[in-house]
Amino acid sequence: MSQEKIGNRWFVVLGAVLIQLCLGAIYAWSVFTPSLIAAGWSKLDTQIVFSVGLATFALVMAFAGKKLPIWRPHRLARMSALTLGMGYILAGVFGGTGFWPVLIGVGVVGCAGIGMGYVVPIAVGMRWFPDHKGLITGLAVAGFGFGALGWVKMAGEWGHLLDNLGLANTFMIYGVIFILLGFLGSLWMHMPSAQWAPPGYTAPSPLAGEGSENFSISDMLHTPQFYLIFLTFTVSAGAGLMAIGLMKLYPMEALQAAGYSKVEASVISGTAMAVFFSLSNGIGRIVWGMVSDWLGRKRSVIIMTLSQGLVFFFFSSMAGHEAWLYLGATLIGFNFGGNFALFPALTADEFGNKAVGQNYPLIFLSYGVGGILFPILGGVLGDLGNFPLAFSICGVACILGAGCSAILFPPHLDEAHKPMSFHGFLHQFHVFDHERKPGDR
Repeated sequence: MSQEKIGNRWFVVLGAVLIQLCLGAIYAWSVFTPSLIAAGWSKLDTQIVFSVGLATFALVMAFAGKKLPIWRPHRLARMSALTLGMGYILAGVFGGTGFWPVLIGVGVVGCAGIGMGYVVPIAVGMRWFPDHKGLITGLAVAGFGFGALGWVKMAGEWGHLLDNLGLANTFMIYGVIFILLGFLGSLWMHMPSAQWAPPGYTAPSPLAGEGSENFSISDMLHTPQFYLIFLTFTVSAGAGLMAIGLMKLYPMEALQAAGYSKVEASVISGTAMAVFFSLSNGIGRIVWGMVSDWLGRKRSVIIMTLSQGLVFFFFSSMAGHEAWLYLGATLIGFNFGGNFALFPALTADEFGNKAVGQNYPLIFLSYGVGGILFPILGGVLGDLGNFPLAFSICGVACILGAGCSAILFPPHLDEAHKPMSFHGFLHQFHVFDHERKPGDR
């Protein structure tokens, strides 16, 4: 679709935000966990649904990325909205509290819908905004983070849906809303023509890097960069996902142990998740995207993962105090949100702007890996009464992820299928540090 048919490329951002608001429903999962536990679920049960949902999300996204050029972005966005909405409606129709209906409806069908739609705003946004990849990616996925705030508050203290209507009806209402908003956002999900470029923008030459060489999936998989990025994203996203799943349960225990009543602990922990974490999650996507356009993607990822690791180490001592809990939730949410602005833009820089719709879903499988390992780790250690150990393990993992990012170097297509010696690795690392412009990453 031409620019004239879009009218203004900023409408693409509006459509992206509407779609991502719906897709952010997965981050509202923790608001349902107290009701499910009251209905007889274990803590591990709640984390299993969350982990299955994250894995489904990532796997389906990899498939959707390959189909994006064939099915077209606006059609894929509509399929996403319908699948996501029907998954929640299915869970509600079957009562809302049964483990298998919720696992299948929300964790499998609903999250498959999220996977179908997630890549669409990112791929379309980068094609319309090659001049501001970090910023536009941050804006495109900000709705995903902000969406959690709305869905949590609608179910809780704003809309009181859970108290007044119960889990089943809340799931069904959300399903209808997801379908409507997703279809509306799909109206602007069209690619520009291959020749289109923003006024005054000049595409980089192949020697300039920054996404000028477009790697196929096969080429990308033959580079060490893919695996370094994959591992970093696994630990950084996985740690944040564990925090999301436990941001209601763990602080409630810590606050009650510190002398707060159950009601007070519930309100404080709910506020930490619904307000401080959710808002900073959305803001972090925008801010980290802007920072990366200035500082470079690699340096931004190193700072983000290193600081996240330090916060996780201290979170156990923060969770039992209201003000410190709010600060911890804010910092974790801010850094966690940065993942979803930095890694798509880093993928475009490393493996090509035009190929990001096909390549980023493979990188994003790391989100599914982290979403399985870390929330289940948190659930198991939580049932054993040792939430602090889970957060400490995540802290170590994030610091290791920062180390992986520190040795990242730029790939080149002519080297993709050649065996990489250790000497060659160090040589390219040297080239990265001394021959490229400071703003290139």
